[in-house]
Amino acid sequence: MAIREDNSATHDGSERSERWASTMDGTTAAGTPEGVRTAHSDSTACAASSGLLDREAREGDDETQLSADATRVVGAGNRLLEEPSDHLRTCFERDRDRILHSTSFRRLAGKTQVFVFPEDHQRSRLTHALEVAQVATSIARALRLNVALAEAIALGHDCGHGPGGHASEDALSPYLEGGYDHAVWGADVVLSPLNLCSETLDGIRNHSWSRPAPSTPEGEVVSWADRIAYVCHDFEDAEHAGVVGAADLPLLVKERCGTTRREQLAAFINGLLSATSRTGRVSMEEPMAEALAAFRAFNYEDIYLRPASVEQGQRVIDMLRALVDHISANPQHLPDDADMSGANSTRIATVGYVGGMTDRFACRSAVRLLGWPVDRLPAGLDLRP
Repeated sequence: MAIREDNSATHDGSERSERWASTMDGTTAAGTPEGVRTAHSDSTACAASSGLLDREAREGDDETQLSADATRVVGAGNRLLEEPSDHLRTCFERDRDRILHSTSFRRLAGKTQVFVFPEDHQRSRLTHALEVAQVATSIARALRLNVALAEAIALGHDCGHGPGGHASEDALSPYLEGGYDHAVWGADVVLSPLNLCSETLDGIRNHSWSRPAPSTPEGEVVSWADRIAYVCHDFEDAEHAGVVGAADLPLLVKERCGTTRREQLAAFINGLLSATSRTGRVSMEEPMAEALAAFRAFNYEDIYLRPASVEQGQRVIDMLRALVDHISANPQHLPDDADMSGANSTRIATVGYVGGMTDRFACRSAVRLLGWPVDRLPAGLDLRP
């Protein structure tokens, strides 16, 4: 179907095409006020009869709806570069929206969670981020914390990940002083053009348990939500792939949180809510924390560090380092908008470029730029002629 400048359409004559073309300009349903259009010809929906609930009114509502410990929102937020407030969205809602619309977030769809080039039903980094956001917002809402801040941190927490999963951190670390940490790189480099609030960036930068604690309770909630989500869904993916089975789980895990993702998520979330409401600290009841630790240790031993995973990781490391070495020596391969200012600009820009690649683009780049043998690529992608 083609659209002409007068907004009419040419089509193949099918009933579906005719229906689609007929909605081009919207409709004026019966009873619709003059000067407006509706999406559906029989629309009767009404809203905003009491007027718009703008940002300032909603911020006032937060004072009665949020707990005393929740992070407050004021105006445009605490950003590196000052900017005007939005008339409808709070500062953390704007952060969430900016992350959702960012290139780095979209690229997570093509980046490894556990399985390189996952099957349709297996997780990618993108679906992992969405599941972390679901767990984090459920917890934040129950604790009367700032849901928008928790969601923004959760959606952005892995935007600094390179292709091939955590192996990319091992691959890229030798090229940066202090190494390549996806949490720090994501907050300080990848997402810096979005001018996010300091609280959002802090939660992203410090979501890993090996980092300092986030400065907000919402950030700490995301730290827990990240671990809860990936422990449960990584096991489910491995189970579907035939790598492990429910019978293999430690007895402690099966007894305390069950064998299905639904049971496990509920058990860990309830353990966190129980402890936090009882003590006032973002924490988990010890029996469930022990089960979570045992579950994670099992995943490491039987999924992440199994020989096939280690081999895949080494292939990723070899390929990414070869790409960095080649592009650093041939910077004409860098994109035109690469930041070439400052000391060691070529190497840092190259790390940023390679780290931003999806799994597929990295593999294709290795074949195209390096003549990389197809049989040395991570398994799961066929680039043979």
